Amino acid sequence: MIYVVSGPSGCGKSTLIKNLLSRLPGLQFSVSHTTRPRRPNEINGRDYYFVSREKFQEMKEAGAFLEWAVVHNEFYGTSWDEIKQKGNRGDLVLDIDVQGAKQVKKKLEKAVFVFVVPPSYPELEKRLRQRKTDSPEAIALRLKNARREIMEAEIFDYLVINGELEKALDELKSIILSHRCLFKERQKEFKEVLRSFKSWP
Repeated sequence: MIYVVSGPSGCGKSTLIKNLLSRLPGLQFSVSHTTRPRRPNEINGRDYYFVSREKFQEMKEAGAFLEWAVVHNEFYGTSWDEIKQKGNRGDLVLDIDVQGAKQVKKKLEKAVFVFVVPPSYPELEKRLRQRKTDSPEAIALRLKNARREIMEAEIFDYLVINGELEKALDELKSIILSHRCLFKERQKEFKEVLRSFKSWP
């Protein structure tokens, strides 16, 4: 199953996903392409595939992306190759913006959409300033975009309010675990259970 996790910049979705990946076996992370500069703690191929605008444009024109968007004046996109390679190995989580989530919703029949929000606008502003990775102008742009993105929440299947990390993490984890327990998702396992009942004297 593909899980699309989205929300305003600074809502904590990346932190939630990082923690979830370490606690939930069988879950993989879809690495996006981006043209934004790499931050000091980021690794190419783990956090993002960092590419030039020219390279991104080439990929876009070749139809290489499941979804792509311009976010805070930079390009971001999820490649079809990433989906095909990792999606066949189990559950896959995408950390993408609202524009991208809307595109995925139109193109994929099977996907679960989760919207992550901070408990309040002042808290979001506080988090953006505290992480000290953006200029005042960039923060202002992210906050402006957040006002617009929050109005799109109703297109998602689930809502996680990230006020307390552990509580939000439990909620996100429970969404994935509940879908893994859907009857249609466990047909193979159930057949083994049935076989044991039928073979018992």
